[in-house]
Amino acid sequence: MYVHPAVDPEAWWTLVDSAPLLYGVVLNIADGPGTAPEPSFTAAARALRAAGVRLLGYADTDYGHRSLRSITADFDRYRDWYATDGFFLDQAASEPAAVRRYRRITRAARSRGGRTVVLNPGTYPAPGYAAFVDLLVTFEGDWTAYSAAPAAPSWTASHPPERFCHLIHGVPPGLCGLAARTAALRRAAVHCAVPGHGPNPWSLLPPALHRKVP
Repeated sequence: MYVHPAVDPEAWWTLVDSAPLLYGVVLNIADGPGTAPEPSFTAAARALRAAGVRLLGYADTDYGHRSLRSITADFDRYRDWYATDGFFLDQAASEPAAVRRYRRITRAARSRGGRTVVLNPGTYPAPGYAAFVDLLVTFEGDWTAYSAAPAAPSWTASHPPERFCHLIHGVPPGLCGLAARTAALRRAAVHCAVPGHGPNPWSLLPPALHRKVP
């Protein structure tokens, strides 16, 4: 949920109310945890934890170019400031040569309380990545690209659908349900389909989540 709780508190309360439908919520304060605890995010995280929602701290890996030290510093801040359950590793590499590096990052995440590690290459990576993370984001893009996306590669059949996630934005009104069904057919049991466009489409919730103010 990439919007400040003070800007759209209703969206965050909707997530609390929708807890049973959620795999988890990604906390992204400032393309990472920021430089100090943010009270609005602290309160939102507390409410989500109380509702039983898994919290994932956002960490940019810069396709394998960011240092392990910088990434683990993000892990420590999320754990200490927001009591996250795991981490969402964004802008992940997908080539076989980077598997060993991401295994090290995942070990560091788990040593810092990361019970859930999500890797987001945004495409199908080399099969080796599936051996050590809990969830792979194998598609991130807009509805047009998703409609034309190829079928899942054969190696994915060795893993349950619950290990794969699709993130789809720019979905036309009324078609988010179709996006969900398409994700299931493509063996991705976890998905997020939103109507948002532009540089931050993830500031909007999936229409299936009913908004209400507490």
